[in-house]
Amino acid sequence: MKMEIVNTKWIATVASIWIQSSVGASYTFGIYSSILKSSQGYDQSTLDTVSVFKDIGANAGILSGLLYSAFTLQNNRRRLGVFAGPCVVLLAGAIQSFLGYFVMWASVVGLIRRLPVAVMCFFTWMAAHAQTFSNTTNVVSGVHNFGDYGGTIVGIMKGFLGLSGAILIQLYQTVCNGDPGTFLLLLALTPTLVSLLFMSLVRNYDTNTKDDKKYLNAFSAVSLIIAAYLTIIIILENISSLSSLARIITFTVLLLLVASPLGIAVRAHREDSDRYAQALLEQRGSKQNPVISSEICKAEDSIEYHELPSEEGQAKPASDDKRLSDEGNMNLLQALCSVNFWLLFIAMFCGLGSGLAMINNISQIGESLGYTATERNSLVSLLSIWNFLGRFGAGFVSDIFLHRGGWARPLFVAVTLAIMTIGHTIVAAGFSKNLYLGSVLVGVAYGSQWSLMPTITSEIFGVGHMGTIFNTIAIASPVGSYTFSVRVIGFIYDKVGSGENNTCFGSRCFMLSFMIMASVAFFGVLVALLLFFRTRRFYKSVVFRRLQNL
Repeated sequence: MKMEIVNTKWIATVASIWIQSSVGASYTFGIYSSILKSSQGYDQSTLDTVSVFKDIGANAGILSGLLYSAFTLQNNRRRLGVFAGPCVVLLAGAIQSFLGYFVMWASVVGLIRRLPVAVMCFFTWMAAHAQTFSNTTNVVSGVHNFGDYGGTIVGIMKGFLGLSGAILIQLYQTVCNGDPGTFLLLLALTPTLVSLLFMSLVRNYDTNTKDDKKYLNAFSAVSLIIAAYLTIIIILENISSLSSLARIITFTVLLLLVASPLGIAVRAHREDSDRYAQALLEQRGSKQNPVISSEICKAEDSIEYHELPSEEGQAKPASDDKRLSDEGNMNLLQALCSVNFWLLFIAMFCGLGSGLAMINNISQIGESLGYTATERNSLVSLLSIWNFLGRFGAGFVSDIFLHRGGWARPLFVAVTLAIMTIGHTIVAAGFSKNLYLGSVLVGVAYGSQWSLMPTITSEIFGVGHMGTIFNTIAIASPVGSYTFSVRVIGFIYDKVGSGENNTCFGSRCFMLSFMIMASVAFFGVLVALLLFFRTRRFYKSVVFRRLQNL
């Protein structure tokens, strides 16, 4: 019985949550960037170059998608066992994470000679790139295991990844005693050890029960509690400094909260087992052959899980609907040749690109508007919470509308881009305390798009090559960030800056930049609406019909 509970999609989900909670080291760059700059003798421009490679590594995950698809297909054909499929991809990510951060730590503390800038950029890219391997595995496996609630499970996985930065910062403040060099070593060890410990539990299961949503909601509730708890800690830290004992206590409570999904998994498995036993007794009682549904007890990898089920008792779908269904099972090359792929890519360029540009420049924007250092630090910390709320909320809400009325999910991309347009406009306005409101709107919208994009990918292009396709679309984020951060914000700031070291103060420093980004985000609204109208029939004829046939 103990082995039975280990080999379930619920334990796989818990393992994915724990891994996601530890691998967001790329979000902590602000903690160790100062010692990286001073120990390596970098100027600000060089440090920004290193940061760009960090962003590219964290967002360009095509290799992880290809590896996941290759090993999942191979495992499906040959039944390679536990150490195949998702496990191999997680192992590759763990190795990259350790090598990247360990070499960075060794260079910072002087264990090895100072690295050339190009070499440091490579290892920074490698360390951040490891995140895509964990993210791809956990998101795609989650969609495979809970395909009927793809938005919710993607929101959970993306949400815990967003919270992981704040969790790792709490670990830093508790263990490292303010030493960012030690934190780099901690980043080399923590995500790697967590991935190695739990990677064998992350697998794909072809199971489906009517109570999946109830327990997914329980996982969602835990993530909301953790986010609220972290918000309280961040606020307390900005009001007064916490003692070492207080930090140990608060971090212990945080670990207990992160561990709590295990109890949910145990309850879910117990209910599934009771339901199976009851069904078996009823079948024996009616003297029928105990034919056990593969949807309850068969746990195996299968990329065909997400296809529209066929029922012999029903008439064959119309040829148009069959064509729409076939379009939902594409590889990367087929997706690249479709209009829907490029519409989604352009929408993400407008949203993720401009959103990341705002997030990367939030401290400098606050400085130009006269915010204190404490206020700027609070904005940076709180952005991770708004990011989480968007990642979690968009998947959850869009699932509700999809299940109740067949609403095509691209409509919610348009809504979030509209919210981002308002957020950029508020930042451009420059009125008193505008960043607090603007950062909430942009942060929630940015996080929402990270949840919606992978789910839409799985629904429009299919789950078989989902990892490769959504990671290709994710390239829009660093491309957009570079375009808006360097070619728009940086260029205009240098033009209007006139103070010492070309500094700038006042709303004029960023007003034009954010008006441009607001216009781009509004253009993204139009693109997302076009995608909505193009896919509306597909969602009604294929996705919604499949959900109704459950």
